[in-house]
This record gives sequence, C-alpha cells and structure tokens, in this order.
Amino acid sequence: TELRDKILRGQEKLFQVSIYVAITAKDLSELNKTTRLLETALSARLFYTKVARYQQLEGLQAVLPRGEDKLNQRRNLDSSSVALTFPFMSSELVQESGILYGVNKSNNSLVILDRFSLNNANSIVFAQSGSGKSYATKVEILRQLMQGTKVIVIDPEREYKRLSESVNGTYIKLSAKSREKINPFDLATTKRSKNDLSEHTQDLIEVLSLMADGLSPREKAALDKAILKIYKQAKTAPPLLEDLYTELHNLGQIKLCERLEKYISGSLSEVFNSQTNIKLDNRLIIFDIKDMPESLRQIMMLIIANFVQNQVKVSPEKRLLVIDEGWLLLEHEESARFVAGLVRRARKYYLGVSIISQQANDFLKSDYGRAIASQSSLRILMRQDTTTIKNVVSEFHLSEYEENFLLTCEKGDALIIADQNHVAVKVVAAEKEHPLITTNPAELYRI
Repeated sequence: TELRDKILRGQEKLFQVSIYVAITAKDLSELNKTTRLLETALSARLFYTKVARYQQLEGLQAVLPRGEDKLNQRRNLDSSSVALTFPFMSSELVQESGILYGVNKSNNSLVILDRFSLNNANSIVFAQSGSGKSYATKVEILRQLMQGTKVIVIDPEREYKRLSESVNGTYIKLSAKSREKINPFDLATTKRSKNDLSEHTQDLIEVLSLMADGLSPREKAALDKAILKIYKQAKTAPPLLEDLYTELHNLGQIKLCERLEKYISGSLSEVFNSQTNIKLDNRLIIFDIKDMPESLRQIMMLIIANFVQNQVKVSPEKRLLVIDEGWLLLEHEESARFVAGLVRRARKYYLGVSIISQQANDFLKSDYGRAIASQSSLRILMRQDTTTIKNVVSEFHLSEYEENFLLTCEKGDALIIADQNHVAVKVVAAEKEHPLITTNPAELYRI
C-alpha cells in the first residue's frame, strides 16, 4: 500500500530490471567453487539466484556491452531499489582540460578534472588522520603548478616545506622572530575605491574582533570610523595597527585599546605592527605558521587569507589558496564568517579556495561551515569513522554504498564529488612525484 501511494504521488517509479552476473575462472573446478561462494553470499542477503543452464551463450550475449538481453529475465523494481544497483551517481569523470586526480575505482579509467571549469573553483577535503589527505593535496598542488596555476598554502603543521624546496617555491616562516611581515592593513594598492575600502573594512573588523576576543556593537562602530579615518590620513604607505590604536584612543575606546595593546608593544609588535615585506610573485608560496603560539595561529591564518584576498583583487589570475587544518578557522564566529565570505567571493577573482580538515563534525555543525561546503563545487571525501560518517552522509546526500565505501576504503582512496558527479578514485602519484610529497618516515630516511 505504501509503495502504491508513493507511485501515485510520483515519489517512486517502476522499472523492469534484469540483473546478470558473469563469472570467469581458469577451469571448471574454480568456476563451480566461485559459483557456490557467490550463491551463498547472495542468499545471505535474501537474493534468489539461478544459473542459466543450457543458455550460456544467451547469458554471455546479455552481459556484453551491446544492449541485447537474450535471457529476458526481468523483475519489477521501484526506483529506490534500482538506485541501489548504481553505487555512484556517475561512473566516469573525464574532462578535456584539467589535471589527473586519480584512477577510477570502478573501471580503472583516469579521473581528469579542471576545478576552474566547475561552478566555482573552491573545494573541501574531509578525511580522518592517516587517510592520505595531505598526500592527495600535494599531488594536486604539483599538477596545478604544471598547468600554470599559482598556489598559496597556509601550513600550520610544516607539512609542505619539502614540496616547496623541490619546486623552488617561496617558503615563508612567520613567527615572532621571523623577518617576513604582513601588515593587516595592506591593501596591495594605493588606488582605494569606496567599495573596496568598505569591503576591506568589514574584513578587518572580523580580524580585529578575533584579536580583541570579541567586540561590542559600540566598539564595532568605533572601529569602522577609525579604520576609514586612518586610511584617509595615510599617504604612500598603508596605516599600521599603532595608527588604529591611536585613533581608537582619541575616540575614547580605552578598554578596546587595552585588549589590542599586546599586539602593538612587546614581542608581538614585530609580528602584527610592521609594514608588509612579502610579495606573492612565485608560482608556489608556503606560509609556515607552526612556530606561532597556538593562541595566535587562527589570527595569523586569518591575516594571511585576508592578505591573499587583497592581492588577488588587484591582479586576478588563476590561483589556488590551500588552507590546511581549516577547521581551526571555524572555532570562532569572526573567523568562520570571514572564511565563508572569502569562499563566496573567490570566483570573482579567479581564485579557488581549498580547505582541508580532519574534523568533519566540527566543520559541519557550524552554519558557516555548511555554507562553505555548499559554496564548494569540488568535495573530496576520504576515509571517515563512525563518529563522522552520519553527518557527512547527510550533508552530501550519499548513497548507502558510498557510506560503506568511506568507512572501509584504503589509504589514498577518495570519493570525489564535482558538482553533481560522484566518482570513487585511487589517488596515485607518478614515480618522480612520490619522493617530493611522501610523509612516510621510512621512505624519507631512504631519500
């Protein structure tokens, strides 16, 4: 009755389906053994099987890719049941341009994809620790570089240093003692349109809110006024944090000044209160923030992302921004809101944002995290555990087969979702690529 009602409401359709299984073996003994094993396995799942006796030729013709069903053994199935016979929504993903992401697990074809040809070039990577997400990311970086894409990486765990050295990239280590500096107020141009400055001011307020451990509405209004004023007063060089501090003090924002003072005087002043001396002029740039205190890593990740955003606005070209351990930026509302805005606007500037996280639950429980996921046309899902799988399945509308795949897949296996295409792949590196990206201690020792 329930099925009949669903058919009447158009929620289900009926199909005539034939399911045939072709078994190959070296000899008759092996064939009989394999047949018995298959019959036992299917019987355990309540499948009734029947050997095509005296119809072997017709059976062979039926399983050939000719669309000729000589056996003509059909059963009526509803659309939900039929859907279970298709493990992935798309069996192939091959584009004329793009890079090789891996080998299709279903048919060993190559999975070639151009992320910049999708609705947007953003991606998210969800994977538990040890499943190969860093390896897969480095493989893509190498191949994007060969396609002429400029790549920028925010690296909280110092995992990309060898890769940078291998391709003569620019490796920037940011810490209290480093010579490299980023001025949060650097707009990368002296030509400041009213719209650009307004957008930049809102982004700066998010950064400063994180630095000040939150802002009241009155403090946000004061910040907005102060930021616009110090930019108006600046001539050739961008303003500094100390200029904002002075203006806020003039506006009577004493408590806010007290919370920002540690970034202006003392050891942190060299990090946050200096003019930028970094250029994004190399094809690969790594920002290493491992030596930053953990309490400041989120702030620095946000400042780097904002700096990159301002740079690409001035000179749009094909770029990829990789944010490793991206879940860190979702711990606070200010940083989460900033990243969601960055992802939403990236397409305008020919920028792809790739966010990598092993904390799928923390990512997807946030409204901003789900917004980032929905604004990413490319989703790369690697091995999950039982604590994360339900949220991942629900968010990306995965089939039961895809759920089981993510729970049991091997290291380096991934489910790639590109717009509406779902493909299971094995990420593979070429013989000359592997030594550049491996993190296996035994292999590194031999290298």
